Amino acid sequence: MAAARGQKTLATLVKSLRSGPISNSSAPRLRHLPSLRRTFSLYDQINLIDSVPEDQLRFQSYDDTGFNINNVKYEGSLLIVENKIMTWTPKTFADITAESLSIFKVVHPIPEILILGCGKYVQPVSPELRKFIRSTGMKLEAIDSRNAASTYNILNEEGRPVAAAVLPFGVDS
Repeated sequence: MAAARGQKTLATLVKSLRSGPISNSSAPRLRHLPSLRRTFSLYDQINLIDSVPEDQLRFQSYDDTGFNINNVKYEGSLLIVENKIMTWTPKTFADITAESLSIFKVVHPIPEILILGCGKYVQPVSPELRKFIRSTGMKLEAIDSRNAASTYNILNEEGRPVAAAVLPFGVDS
Protein backbone atom coordinates (compact mmCIF):
# COMPACT_ATOMS: atom_id res chain seq x y z
CA MET A 1 0.00 0.00 0.00
CA ALA A 2 2.87 2.37 0.84
CA ALA A 3 4.49 1.62 -2.54
CA ALA A 4 1.28 2.53 -4.38
CA ARG A 5 1.04 5.78 -2.42
CA GLY A 6 4.70 6.54 -3.24
CA GLN A 7 4.11 5.93 -6.94
CA LYS A 8 1.06 8.20 -6.90
CA THR A 9 3.03 10.94 -5.12
CA LEU A 10 5.89 10.59 -7.61
CA ALA A 11 3.48 10.78 -10.56
CA THR A 12 1.89 13.94 -9.09
CA LEU A 13 5.31 15.51 -8.54
CA VAL A 14 6.45 14.75 -12.10
CA LYS A 15 3.18 16.13 -13.50
CA SER A 16 3.55 19.35 -11.51
CA LEU A 17 7.16 19.79 -12.63
CA ARG A 18 6.16 19.36 -16.26
CA SER A 19 3.32 21.84 -16.01
CA GLY A 20 5.61 24.71 -15.11
CA PRO A 21 6.44 26.87 -12.12
CA ILE A 22 4.14 26.70 -9.13
CA SER A 23 4.10 30.45 -8.57
CA ASN A 24 3.30 33.13 -11.10
CA SER A 25 6.66 34.81 -10.55
CA SER A 26 8.60 36.23 -13.46
CA ALA A 27 11.56 33.94 -12.72
CA PRO A 28 12.92 32.31 -15.87
CA ARG A 29 11.89 28.72 -16.43
CA LEU A 30 14.68 26.17 -16.14
CA ARG A 31 15.76 24.60 -19.40
CA HIS A 32 16.10 20.85 -19.79
CA LEU A 33 19.55 19.39 -19.60
CA PRO A 34 20.94 18.03 -22.87
CA SER A 35 20.56 14.30 -23.32
CA LEU A 36 23.37 12.12 -22.03
CA ARG A 37 23.92 10.78 -25.55
CA ARG A 38 24.64 14.32 -26.80
CA THR A 39 26.86 15.07 -23.80
CA PHE A 40 28.99 11.96 -24.28
CA SER A 41 29.29 12.48 -28.02
CA LEU A 42 31.15 15.70 -27.23
CA TYR A 43 33.64 13.78 -25.06
CA ASP A 44 36.34 13.69 -27.71
CA GLN A 45 36.20 17.47 -28.14
CA ILE A 46 37.11 18.22 -24.54
CA ASN A 47 40.65 19.32 -23.72
CA LEU A 48 41.05 19.01 -19.96
CA ILE A 49 44.54 20.51 -19.97
CA ASP A 50 44.92 23.81 -21.80
CA SER A 51 48.64 23.76 -22.45
CA VAL A 52 49.75 20.52 -24.07
CA PRO A 53 53.52 20.40 -24.71
CA GLU A 54 54.39 20.66 -28.40
CA ASP A 55 56.35 17.41 -28.36
CA GLN A 56 53.37 15.47 -27.03
CA LEU A 57 51.15 13.56 -29.45
CA ARG A 58 47.48 14.48 -29.60
CA PHE A 59 44.73 12.97 -31.74
CA GLN A 60 42.89 15.93 -33.24
CA SER A 61 40.40 14.18 -35.50
CA TYR A 62 39.60 10.91 -37.21
CA ASP A 63 37.72 9.67 -40.23
CA ASP A 64 36.92 6.29 -41.73
CA THR A 65 40.43 5.84 -43.14
CA GLY A 66 42.79 7.31 -40.56
CA PHE A 67 43.67 9.91 -37.95
CA ASN A 68 44.92 13.48 -37.73
CA ILE A 69 47.63 13.72 -35.06
CA ASN A 70 49.45 17.00 -34.36
CA ASN A 71 48.23 18.45 -37.69
CA VAL A 72 49.47 15.47 -39.74
CA LYS A 73 47.06 13.08 -41.46
CA TYR A 74 47.91 9.38 -41.05
CA GLU A 75 46.12 6.77 -43.16
CA GLY A 76 45.46 3.25 -41.92
CA SER A 77 46.12 1.53 -38.61
CA LEU A 78 48.57 3.09 -36.17
CA LEU A 79 50.67 1.94 -33.26
CA ILE A 80 51.79 4.65 -30.84
CA VAL A 81 54.49 3.84 -28.30
CA GLU A 82 56.59 6.27 -26.26
CA ASN A 83 55.16 9.25 -28.15
CA LYS A 84 56.24 7.74 -31.49
CA ILE A 85 53.83 6.92 -34.32
CA MET A 86 54.26 3.79 -36.44
CA THR A 87 52.13 2.31 -39.17
CA TRP A 88 50.58 -0.94 -38.00
CA THR A 89 49.87 -3.92 -40.24
CA PRO A 90 46.41 -5.11 -39.05
CA LYS A 91 43.62 -4.00 -41.38
CA THR A 92 40.77 -5.67 -39.48
CA PHE A 93 40.21 -6.64 -35.87
CA ALA A 94 40.78 -10.31 -36.75
CA ASP A 95 44.32 -9.39 -37.88
CA ILE A 96 45.30 -8.26 -34.37
CA THR A 97 47.47 -10.96 -32.82
CA ALA A 98 50.27 -11.26 -30.29
CA GLU A 99 52.66 -11.13 -33.24
CA SER A 100 51.22 -7.81 -34.44
CA LEU A 101 51.91 -6.44 -30.95
CA SER A 102 55.30 -8.13 -30.54
CA ILE A 103 57.06 -4.76 -30.20
CA PHE A 104 55.94 -4.84 -26.57
CA LYS A 105 58.35 -7.74 -25.96
CA VAL A 106 61.27 -5.34 -26.43
CA VAL A 107 59.96 -1.89 -25.44
CA HIS A 108 61.31 -0.58 -22.13
CA PRO A 109 59.87 0.90 -20.07
CA ILE A 110 56.66 -0.92 -20.81
CA PRO A 111 53.57 1.32 -20.99
CA GLU A 112 51.11 1.10 -18.13
CA ILE A 113 48.14 0.60 -20.44
CA LEU A 114 47.49 -0.37 -24.05
CA ILE A 115 44.46 1.27 -25.59
CA LEU A 116 43.19 -0.94 -28.38
CA GLY A 117 41.00 0.94 -30.87
CA CYS A 118 38.81 -1.77 -32.43
CA GLY A 119 37.43 0.35 -35.29
CA LYS A 120 33.79 1.43 -35.38
CA TYR A 121 32.61 -1.06 -32.73
CA VAL A 122 34.06 -2.63 -29.60
CA GLN A 123 35.13 -6.21 -30.28
CA PRO A 124 35.77 -9.06 -27.83
CA VAL A 125 39.49 -9.67 -27.36
CA SER A 126 40.60 -13.31 -27.60
CA PRO A 127 41.91 -14.99 -24.44
CA GLU A 128 45.26 -15.58 -26.17
CA LEU A 129 45.70 -11.89 -26.95
CA ARG A 130 44.66 -10.90 -23.42
CA LYS A 131 47.18 -13.38 -22.00
CA PHE A 132 49.96 -11.95 -24.19
CA ILE A 133 49.19 -8.37 -23.16
CA ARG A 134 49.05 -9.35 -19.48
CA SER A 135 52.41 -11.13 -19.86
CA THR A 136 54.00 -7.82 -20.89
CA GLY A 137 52.77 -6.15 -17.71
CA MET A 138 50.31 -3.84 -19.46
CA LYS A 139 46.63 -3.37 -18.78
CA LEU A 140 44.28 -3.52 -21.77
CA GLU A 141 41.44 -1.18 -22.67
CA ALA A 142 39.64 -2.35 -25.84
CA ILE A 143 37.19 0.29 -27.10
CA ASP A 144 36.00 1.78 -30.37
CA SER A 145 38.63 3.87 -32.16
CA ARG A 146 36.90 7.22 -31.59
CA ASN A 147 36.95 6.75 -27.83
CA ALA A 148 40.42 5.18 -28.00
CA ALA A 149 41.78 8.43 -29.47
CA SER A 150 40.09 10.50 -26.75
CA THR A 151 41.26 8.20 -23.96
CA TYR A 152 44.81 8.26 -25.31
CA ASN A 153 44.76 12.08 -25.31
CA ILE A 154 43.58 12.27 -21.71
CA LEU A 155 46.04 9.70 -20.35
CA ASN A 156 48.92 11.17 -22.35
CA GLU A 157 48.09 14.69 -21.12
CA GLU A 158 48.18 13.33 -17.56
CA GLY A 159 51.73 12.13 -18.24
CA ARG A 160 50.89 8.45 -17.86
CA PRO A 161 52.88 5.87 -19.84
CA VAL A 162 50.30 4.86 -22.44
CA ALA A 163 50.39 3.08 -25.80
CA ALA A 164 47.70 2.93 -28.46
CA ALA A 165 47.03 0.44 -31.22
CA VAL A 166 44.18 1.80 -33.33
CA LEU A 167 42.33 0.66 -36.42
CA PRO A 168 40.66 3.37 -38.53
CA PHE A 169 37.11 4.19 -37.47
CA GLY A 170 35.72 2.87 -40.76
CA VAL A 171 36.72 -0.71 -39.85
CA ASP A 172 33.62 -2.47 -38.56
CA SER A 173 34.87 -6.02 -38.02
